[in-house]
Amino acid sequence: MEAQTIIAKRIARELQSGMLVNLGIGIPTLVASYVPDGIDVYFQSENGLIGTGPIPEDGTMHPTLTDAGGRPVSALPGACTFDSAMSFGLIRGGHVDMTVLGGLQVDAQGRLANWMIPGKMVPGMGGAMDLVTGAKRVIVAMQHTAKGKPKILDQCTLPLTSVRPVDLVVTELAVIGFPEGQATLLEKAPGVSIEDIVNATEARLAVSGTIPDMPI
Repeated sequence: MEAQTIIAKRIARELQSGMLVNLGIGIPTLVASYVPDGIDVYFQSENGLIGTGPIPEDGTMHPTLTDAGGRPVSALPGACTFDSAMSFGLIRGGHVDMTVLGGLQVDAQGRLANWMIPGKMVPGMGGAMDLVTGAKRVIVAMQHTAKGKPKILDQCTLPLTSVRPVDLVVTELAVIGFPEGQATLLEKAPGVSIEDIVNATEARLAVSGTIPDMPI
């Protein structure tokens, strides 16, 4: 199973019926394809859409129906559209139950850097700052390393998105939480050893008791 699929399937298990959930661009958009049976959630795209569905199949895309990154999305029956003022009113007003965001780095306390690499042109922070600050729960979906280098660090070397810690980081190797500001190993991917995870992580991981396998 591909790394991105492992991550998306595991995060989908965090969904609960009735939630308003924002999905960032990249891996987070895949979560909509793995909603468990019997769970009804409302996915929000910050460009002004509630009711996004799975990524559309080839040939079924509509040019005016996109996510915040301009990628095609589908709309479920009953979906609604609105302007950016309403969209960010929902986010900043604390009405989003959960957001799933991609990440470039996360530090040992759970602070996220996901919007800028110095020296590279970027369009701006977008809604990431608002989402990390305003959503009730923040989950980061990212691969554990980049070009063999850890992405979960003692301290982020990239500009922070927010000083508020995220709630969970889900990678293809592990699920990591941050109780009391300490990076803590909660689950490991099937077939992956704790030693493998520790070696791929710069931040010191708290490991206590038996670590269960990720349900995917």
